[in-house]
This record gives sequence, structure tokens and C-alpha cells, in this order.
Amino acid sequence: MANVLVCVKRVPGTSGEILLTPDAMSVDAKYVGYMLSPHEECAVELAIQIAGDSGGEATVLSLGSDDSIEQMRDALAVGCKSGVLIEADSSAYGPADVAGAIADVVKAHEAAGKTYDLVLLGNDAADSGDFQVGIRLAYELDRPVAVGISTISLDGDTAVANGQGPGGVTETFELPLPSVVTVLEGGVEPRYPSIPGRMKAKKAPIETVEPQREPIGNGRVKLSLPPAAPSVVETLGKGADAAPAIVETFVKLGVLR
Repeated sequence: MANVLVCVKRVPGTSGEILLTPDAMSVDAKYVGYMLSPHEECAVELAIQIAGDSGGEATVLSLGSDDSIEQMRDALAVGCKSGVLIEADSSAYGPADVAGAIADVVKAHEAAGKTYDLVLLGNDAADSGDFQVGIRLAYELDRPVAVGISTISLDGDTAVANGQGPGGVTETFELPLPSVVTVLEGGVEPRYPSIPGRMKAKKAPIETVEPQREPIGNGRVKLSLPPAAPSVVETLGKGADAAPAIVETFVKLGVLR
């Protein structure tokens, strides 16, 4: 039996144009709403699969305001059994702060008799791009860690984690439990909440805790957006005189042979 803790973050939607707040310190969600990042959706799916296959339970955790419960309910609707909200202003928390707060919850639950064999996180946050939390958490808990993992299975007291290495070669890591793993999207297809699942999620227990440490912040100077891809327009000709150039273009694109 393996109990799994999966950590998620409420982030702005990434399907549309990305805008920054006026101070360039965070992504502006005014027009796009909030979601779980794709990495974390896959982490939730793996947590549910691993817990279900081993007869354990998956628990979802998030750090933020009570608005984060909306995203936690998504995880509860697809198979997580309970949730933990670390109620705090996430904008004041850097990667070290988040890792420390999660570690405190894990240790408190262990002291109360509930252990987590595996802690899963998204490989990085969709809003800030921090890649540090999983590694820092592993150091806090003194556990082995693997990052950028696509699929995980358990073999007794060992987690077998597969990820893609340089050149696209699949790499396999064996980690003794308990351990920490960060998940990269693409290895599994996340399930999405059904109406019965959402109704059940409303009744699932969510524990609210206060952080035990004062945050030191993230030290971020500002975020920046990559320059927009240049747009090039080529005029092939006018009227019937453009026909040969159009045919040649279609041949280059593979539309015609």
C-alpha cells in the first residue's frame, strides 16, 4: 500500500496570450482565468494510478489563498481522497519557502501517523517557471529525488521512474521509498472531472493549515516575455501571373507533387 501526496498550484491559464502584471512580477490572469499546469495534471493522474494500484490513497496539497480550493477540487473529482491547503499569500513565497511549507506538512502528518511513500510535484510552475521546489523539498525531507519524469511504477519498496534524457533516450531511475519525483507532461493522459466526480469532490475533506515559517521571498527581479515571432509576407504575384509561383509553393509544402 502506497500513500501519495501530489502538490499543485493555482496558475493563470496558458491557452491564450500571456500578459504580465504592470510590475512584471507575475502573469496577469485577468482575462484568462486559472487552472492547474499541464505538468501537475499529469502528476495528479500518476498519483491516482499509483495509489489505486497499491491500495493506498492520493492526497492533493496546495499553497495559496482559499481560491486554490477550486483547483484542488479538480484533483479530488478525479480520484484524490483528501486535500491539504497551506493558506498563505503565494506571491510572497519563493521556491525555498514553498518547499519548507510542504515539508512541514509531511512531517506533521508523519508525526500523527500518516506517511507518504511518494511526493509528486509538477516539473515546474506554469506561471513563474520555478524548477526548484521538488529538489528543495527532497533535501528538506532527506529523500531521494528524480526530476523530469514521465511515468512511474512501484516495485515493492522501489519507485521505478522513466524520463527522457539527452537525445530523446529513455532513462530509468530506481528510487527507494519514500522519495520525491517531479513530473513532466506527456507521459500519461490526465483524466478530467465528471459531473458525479465534481459532486463527490464537494464532500471530500480539505484540511487547512497555517505555515510554520516566515517566507523569505523569491528574490525575483522581474519576468519577461520572449519577443514575438516575426511575421513575413511574400507577394507571389498578381492575377494569372502568380499561378506558377503558387504551384511551386504548394509543391514545396508537399500539397502538390
